Amino acid sequence: MSPSAKHPRVSIIINTYNHEKFIAQAIGSALEQDFPIADTEIIVVDDGSTDKTPEIIKTFLPHIHYIRKPNGGQVSAFHSGIASARGEIVAFLDGDDWWTTEKIRKVVDAFDRYSGIAAVGHGFFEVDENGAVRRVMRPEREYQLDFGTCDSARFAANLRVFGGTSRMAMRRSAVDRALPVPLKMPFFDNFLFTQAIALSGAVLLAQPLCYYRLHARNLYASAKIDQDNLRRRYVLQASLVENLPARLASLGVSDEIISAALECDRLDAARLRLLVDGGKPWETFQVERSEFRIGYQNPSLSYTLFKYLALFITLIMPPRSFYSLKKWYAEHDLKRIRSWIAGANARVPDGVRRVEKQS
Repeated sequence: MSPSAKHPRVSIIINTYNHEKFIAQAIGSALEQDFPIADTEIIVVDDGSTDKTPEIIKTFLPHIHYIRKPNGGQVSAFHSGIASARGEIVAFLDGDDWWTTEKIRKVVDAFDRYSGIAAVGHGFFEVDENGAVRRVMRPEREYQLDFGTCDSARFAANLRVFGGTSRMAMRRSAVDRALPVPLKMPFFDNFLFTQAIALSGAVLLAQPLCYYRLHARNLYASAKIDQDNLRRRYVLQASLVENLPARLASLGVSDEIISAALECDRLDAARLRLLVDGGKPWETFQVERSEFRIGYQNPSLSYTLFKYLALFITLIMPPRSFYSLKKWYAEHDLKRIRSWIAGANARVPDGVRRVEKQS
């Protein structure tokens, strides 16, 4: 639709920064949706790119509304975009990702089927820098998430991966109630999506409807994790733990439910702090013991002994060395050793289906 139209059903907000290699594909995927273009507006927010991104974006005028601003981070770009959005539903897309052609149609259908729902998320294809699919990530089935009980809050928090930026759409009325996003946060998606679940729930579609690109300049996830990336993750998790409790309480969520919804965020923040800043072995012990107690129930005796052997190792190694060993253990698929020992039941069902693609 023309950027001057007044009442689009859907506002698409694309945020970008130095995405000259990817931005044309992102914008093209928004323009090529099989949803009526007359019911859509596309807002592209360029957060002060210094490469050829601005020139590429301008080739899509007048089919998009283009906002260029000084560099201020993704949250700053989000606020600029949402201020211009006029749609009943707002869908978000990172400038280095792209959508399948049926994305908006499927999302709008979900909002219509669940008339009171605040947000919709969905599965995704994880791709490399060149767009080759590495694996498919999707919910095991269509889920409706809520914070009705501690168990449902834990389950919902576990599935927020499907409410990341390029997978998330929200009713504008829910976005307005979730504002503002603190500017010191590096990303806005988890902060908004968690509040959406608290407001009136979220639906996750099992279909993978977007391509999430891992590349060297990805600000959150990349094929190679470095210290800057880890620090951004730490700042995000620490910011969620700091800011979400008061916001959720203002929406009427009880302290018990808030604690359940954020317990994994607290553990992740503590673990990432150890990875980024280092710490004492006893701190690693506390974090890993808490994860075991929170994550599993009815462990067999042999499995408990195995876990406490791992916990003993935390006490004799610096935190960074322990987590390097843990990463090596996972990369070499040594988790199969645990299956020989017996195991424990997960306290919260995973709810995620991962399909690895063969090269």
